[in-house]
Amino acid sequence: MMGRVYGSSTPPPTGYRRAEANRSGALRRCRCRLLASPAMALSNTERQQLLAEPQVATISVAEPGRGPLAVPICYHYEPGGEPWVLTGAGSRKAARIAEAGRFTLLVHRLQPTVRYVSVEGPVSATRPATDDDLRTIAARYLSGEALERYVGFAASDLGAQVVITMRPEHWLSTDMGAW
Repeated sequence: MMGRVYGSSTPPPTGYRRAEANRSGALRRCRCRLLASPAMALSNTERQQLLAEPQVATISVAEPGRGPLAVPICYHYEPGGEPWVLTGAGSRKAARIAEAGRFTLLVHRLQPTVRYVSVEGPVSATRPATDDDLRTIAARYLSGEALERYVGFAASDLGAQVVITMRPEHWLSTDMGAW
């Protein structure tokens, strides 16, 4: 993350440092925010636990002729398994994933420490969604009356859905510590 560069006439706030000059004396841009603790990659267990938390992910998939399609999505994951998403059968996401044959999920959280995990891989299965799939994924995020209202709405208003499952191939993860 590029922060503001502080020169010799402007004192940096606590936790920041001054920009350094290159050989010509011009200030060079730098990563100015100092972390409370060094960033560290998560262990296999930690990254799987983070992905298993009920977070909203960003799904990203290649889109010809432009940057990747990247949008928020609810997902399901249990450590050691394969993550899956539920989306409209005729949606842009479903079409792009079918075309690319792979996708990425990115999850991050801010408390108690700043962490993220990104998992990418090929599609291992695509199938029509069932009412049980809808309830399983919705129950990660909702409970009680809110869950029942959403399941009723989704079943009647969202149309045909598909479950798309990924075989995790590449993981990136970091714990950046507390800020």
